[in-house]
Amino acid sequence: MGVVGDHIGPVRSRDRFLHGESVEGSVRSPILSSWQRCRLLGLSPDQSELPFTEDFDPDGPLVRAAGPVLDRLQSIFAGSQMNLCLADGHGTVLQRRFGDKALLRHLAPIQSVPGFVFAEQVAGTNGIGLTLAERRLVQVYGAEHFAERSQSSACTAIPVRDQLSGRIEGVLCLGYPYTDADPALVPLVRRAAEAVERRLMEQSSARERGLLQAYLDADNHTGPIGGALDGHPLAMDELFQSELDQPDQWILKEKATELMSSAQLAAAEVPLSHGRWVTLVSRPVTSSSGVEGVVIEALLPEDTDRHAPAPTPAHGPAAAGAPRTAGSADGTVRGLVLVGEPEVGKYAVAARRRLELLAEASNRIGTTLDVARTAWELAETAVPRLADFVTIDVPEAVLRGEESGPTTEMHRTVVHGIREDCPFYPVGEQVTLRPTTPHMRCQATGQPVLEPDLRAAFGWIAQDPEHAERLLAHNIHSLITVPLLARGVLLGIASFYRSQDPAPFGDDDRALAQELAARAALCIDNARRYTREHTLALALQRSLLPRGLPEQDAVEVAHRYLPAESGVGGDWFDVIPLSGTRVALLVGDVVGHGLHAAATMGRLRTAARNFAELELAPDELLTHLDNLMVRLDREEGGDNATDGSTGIVGATFLYAIYDPTSQTCTMARAGHPPPVLVLPDGTVTLLDLPAGPPLGLGGLPFESVEMQLPEHSQLVLYTDGLIEDRHRDIDVALAALRRVLADPDRAPEDTCRAVLDAVAPEHPADDIALLVARTHALPPDRIATWDLPADPALVCEVRAAATAQLSRWGLDESAFATELLLSELVTNAVRYGTAPIRVRLIRDRTLICEVHDASSTAPRMRHAAITDEGGRGLFLVAQLAQAWGTRYTTAGKVIWAECALDAVA
Repeated sequence: MGVVGDHIGPVRSRDRFLHGESVEGSVRSPILSSWQRCRLLGLSPDQSELPFTEDFDPDGPLVRAAGPVLDRLQSIFAGSQMNLCLADGHGTVLQRRFGDKALLRHLAPIQSVPGFVFAEQVAGTNGIGLTLAERRLVQVYGAEHFAERSQSSACTAIPVRDQLSGRIEGVLCLGYPYTDADPALVPLVRRAAEAVERRLMEQSSARERGLLQAYLDADNHTGPIGGALDGHPLAMDELFQSELDQPDQWILKEKATELMSSAQLAAAEVPLSHGRWVTLVSRPVTSSSGVEGVVIEALLPEDTDRHAPAPTPAHGPAAAGAPRTAGSADGTVRGLVLVGEPEVGKYAVAARRRLELLAEASNRIGTTLDVARTAWELAETAVPRLADFVTIDVPEAVLRGEESGPTTEMHRTVVHGIREDCPFYPVGEQVTLRPTTPHMRCQATGQPVLEPDLRAAFGWIAQDPEHAERLLAHNIHSLITVPLLARGVLLGIASFYRSQDPAPFGDDDRALAQELAARAALCIDNARRYTREHTLALALQRSLLPRGLPEQDAVEVAHRYLPAESGVGGDWFDVIPLSGTRVALLVGDVVGHGLHAAATMGRLRTAARNFAELELAPDELLTHLDNLMVRLDREEGGDNATDGSTGIVGATFLYAIYDPTSQTCTMARAGHPPPVLVLPDGTVTLLDLPAGPPLGLGGLPFESVEMQLPEHSQLVLYTDGLIEDRHRDIDVALAALRRVLADPDRAPEDTCRAVLDAVAPEHPADDIALLVARTHALPPDRIATWDLPADPALVCEVRAAATAQLSRWGLDESAFATELLLSELVTNAVRYGTAPIRVRLIRDRTLICEVHDASSTAPRMRHAAITDEGGRGLFLVAQLAQAWGTRYTTAGKVIWAECALDAVA
C-alpha cells in the first residue's frame, strides 16, 4: 500500500457511507466490511470513550518477548512522530513507545496509556481491532478510521502468533500521521513481528528445558544438563536411531504426542515391525519455576547385543532423544522420548490429524466430474473432523458449467452435518447474500473469513435475524467461510460451522478449511468445465439426431438415445423414406467422446442421408462412407495437422433397406453389432450378417445380405453401448436382449422401454442408440404391374390400363396427370432403354409411377431451345410430380415419379 496523497476522498466516502449511499469500489474491501460491522454494532463516529482495564499482565510472556524488539524500533524511529503499540489478543494495549518521547506529554491518555481496549466492537475501525478481525496485516489511513478522533493518523498493524499453536497472542501496531505513510513500513513491521514470535518460541523452549531438568533431577541422573546438552533438549528423531527403523520411530512419536496431550500418568504398548513392541509411559512433572508438563519414556525389552546410542544435541519445542538409557533388573531398556507441556502434545496431535485429513481429501474429493457431487465430497471430508456442519452455496451459472463472477445470488447445493435437525437453508433454495455477511466479505477479498463467536457476528446475524437465532439456539457458535476459487474464478462459498466443541475455530482451522476448499475448487472447476463441454456436446448431438420420424407406412418405428455418463459419444440413428415406398434404417457409432465425436457423427449422418438419396445399395453406400472417413481422417490427423487433433479413429455402421411391396430387407454392416430379428411367432434371431471392417480403414469390401421378413416382424438395431459393460460379459447381455425381445406382440415403443430397462447398463460408459422397426406389407390390391415389349404402339394400351386401375382405386381425377407422366416415362424407356420394360403403379401415401428397363443409362433434364423438337418430357414430369428420380438395380434402372394424392384427387 503506497502513500495516501489525498485525505478528502476517504472522508467523502465515509460520509456517503454514513448517509446510506453505496461506496463499493471507492473503499477497500476490509475497510468497508469493518464500517458495515461498526454500523451494525451501533457505534457512532464521534464516540470518544473506550473501555479501560487494569486486568492485564504488564510483564507477561508477550511483553518480555516484544521488549527488545520495541526498543530496536524506538531507536529506528527516534525523533519521529511514530507511535509504537503492543496489544494482546483481545485488543488491550500492553505497551506504548514513541519515536519522539515529547509526544507523551501532548497526547491524550487514550493514545498514550496502556490498558485501553481497541477491539473493533468498541473502538470501531482501527489498526488493532481490524487486525484481530481480519487476522492478518492491515493498514488504515486517515478517514478510513471509523472514529473521528483517529482521522489525523494512519497505522500499520500485524498479528503476533504463537508458532506452535498458530494462535494470535497479540498485535504489533505502528501509528503515524497519514501523510508519513511509507511502503517500507510493511516489510519492517513483518520482520519485527517475526522477531517477537521467535522470542516467544525461545521462552517456550526454556520452559521445556526446565521440565527436562526436573525430570532428570527426579530420576536421580547425575550432573546438570546444561553442559552435556549445550542448553538444549534432545531431538525426537535421535531416539534409538541405531535400534529402530524410521517407520517404527514415526509410530513412537505419534503415540508419544497422544500420551503427552493426556497430561496424566498412563502407559501404552506400541507394536512395531518384526513382531517387536515398546511400552510408552507418561509421567507428569513440575519444573522449579512451576511449569507443569509431561515426560514420555520408552521401555524396550533388552537384547544381549543392544548398545544404547550416545546423546546428541538438538533443538525443538519438546525434548526427545536417547540421552540416558539404563538396563533394569527386569531386562528392559529405558529411554526418554518426549518432554513438554500437554498443550504442545495437543498441537502436535492436531497438526498430524490435519495432515491426515488433507491426505484423505486428496482421495475423497473429485471422484466424479459432477459439480454438486464434488461439493458434497468436500462436506463429507470436513464433517466431523474439521466442522460439525458444512453448507456450500454455488452460483447457478457454475452448476450449468459456466463461469461466474462475484454475485449475491447463490444456490444452496450442500447441507451436511453431524445431525439433520439443524435449521440451515435447505438444498435447492436460492440464497441472497447481504453485503455485511462473512460470505460476501470472503467473496470480495478472496480470503477466508473467521467468525470465532457468531453471537457477536452482527453482519452474519443481519442476513436473517430469525434464521440466525434458530441456528444459535442449536449451539452453532463459530464459523469459517471460504471462497471456492480456481483460476481466479468464483465457484462458490463453503461455510464450516462448529457446535459440539465449545472452543471457537482458530487460525489453524481457517488455514485447513482454506486448503480443503482450494483442493475442492480445482475439482469443482474441472467438473464445471466438463459439465460445460458435456452440455455443449450433448446439445450438438441432440441437434444432429432426427427431431422427428418421417411419415411412411413401411415400418412402425420407435427409438431411444441415452448419452454416456462419462461423456457424449458419436452414436446416432436415422429413418429415411426412399422411393417406391421403401425405407432405410441406419444406426452408427463414431469412436470416441466429446464435441469431436458429436461433430463427426453429424458429418457422417449428413453424408449417409445424401448417399441414401442416391438410391445406393447398402454395400455400395458403406464403401462411399468408408472412403469419406479415410479422407476426413487424413485431413484432421495427418502429418500436416497443427491443431493437436488426434484424427478420427473410425466408426461402425449398419444400413438396412426394407421394401414393403416385396417384404424384402437388404442389410450390410461395417464392424457394427448385428441386428436382432423377432418373427411374429416370437422367434428371436441374432442375424449373422457379414461383419465388414469399421469405417475408416479403407480398401476393404463390404457385403450385402437380402432376406424375406414376414409382416409384423420386428427388426432391432442398436449400438454397442447397450450390450457392452465392464461388469458384465457381452454374451450375458445378448442373452438378456433375446429374452426381453421374445414378446412379439409388444408395440415398438414398449419394446424400446423394456430393452433399456432389462439390458442397458446402470451407469452406461458409452452412448446407447436403439431403433425398433415393426414391418408392414403393402397389400397386393394397391399395386398394379404391366410388362410390355419395346413397342411404341403399346404406350396407349398402358395409358388405358392405368386409367382403369385409377378408376378402381377411386382416383379418377388423377387420370389425366398420370396419363401424361406414364406417356413420357414409357416413351423414354421404349426409345432410349432396353427391354424388358415394366410399368408399376403404387398407391401409398402418394401415387407412385415406376418404369423399369434393362438399360443403365439414366435420362437427365435439360433446357430445350425453341427450335428443339424434344427435350421437354422430363421437364413436364418434374412439373406434374412432387418428386422424381432414378434408382439403379442389378438388372437396370427404374425411373419413378410421385404425385400427392390430394393434388391429383
